[in-house]
Amino acid sequence: MALPTEQTQVVLVARPAPAVTADLFAVRRAPVPRPGPGELLIQVLWLSIDPAMRGWIADAPNYRPPVPLNEVMFGFTVGRVVESNHPDYVPGELVYGTQGWQEYAVSDGSDIDHKVDPAWGSPSAALGVLGHTGLTAYLGLLDVGQPKEGETVLVTTAAGAVGSVVGQIARLKGCRTVGLAGSDEKVRLCREFYGFDAAINYRSAGDRLADLVAEACPDGVDIFFDNVSGPLAEAVFPLLNTRARVVQCGTIGIASDGSANGPRPGRTVLAKRIRWEGFLVLDHFDAFPRALADLGRWVADGRIRHREDVVEGLASAPDALCGMLAGRNLGKVVVKVARDTAKA
Repeated sequence: MALPTEQTQVVLVARPAPAVTADLFAVRRAPVPRPGPGELLIQVLWLSIDPAMRGWIADAPNYRPPVPLNEVMFGFTVGRVVESNHPDYVPGELVYGTQGWQEYAVSDGSDIDHKVDPAWGSPSAALGVLGHTGLTAYLGLLDVGQPKEGETVLVTTAAGAVGSVVGQIARLKGCRTVGLAGSDEKVRLCREFYGFDAAINYRSAGDRLADLVAEACPDGVDIFFDNVSGPLAEAVFPLLNTRARVVQCGTIGIASDGSANGPRPGRTVLAKRIRWEGFLVLDHFDAFPRALADLGRWVADGRIRHREDVVEGLASAPDALCGMLAGRNLGKVVVKVARDTAKA
């Protein structure tokens, strides 16, 4: 198949002020690059849409530099190698990496995390349950949270791509699982599809949120896997047991510039000897093979279930991001950038 000479890219043209809106991005046409010595050309097939993108585009201190203005938006991708001058990759292979919001990208291999096993089924799964979201859930819960049978695990955004896997792994480890989700439909998903023992709609709870969480956790909370921070976390902290573990995976509930007002939990952390640790999956590359082996087996035998919200076309990515941040999705949000006509 002859390669096109031009491709579509989506670039960041403005910063959130403070909301993330689709007009922060622009669609442009650009030449399709060709690989030089030691490089390969990747056709992007699938693109991941993630809550962390809100922080990546904000001009505020973060764990990675903000995406530069007028540059291709950063993002996790699955793509097909179409040309290669690199000794480790051959045309036809599927790769998982950070090629961003564009149809084609040249790589020297440094922005590729691993090859995608065709046995996993749809390549899009490598962006969700068998990608960075599943890896975040597995490594954050098991390596940082260290669950023990009989403990209570509470998860925010429990119906989301990370939270839903956290809950299911916790159940596999013999824990009681409680989820906070943003709608009655998501609460039903938590209970009926993902198998949580209890789930609460925090949006409709109002002033009763703390009471409802206490009712769902009569023995307190041993592991708090928090993807939100802010008022939801404030409702949970008083219920943390002595020696509880808090896995801080996200802060979508507070401003992207890092400013926040609210209770100061330092006394609780001290008195109950709580371990509160920030978790970034990008710090744990060495553990990916171990985690993917378990996740792949659990997905294959049906012990872990997952859902996807598929959006068609790269130009739809900005709207997909806004919709996900507004909570309109019911599964892992992925953009289908191109139809895969090749065979590995």
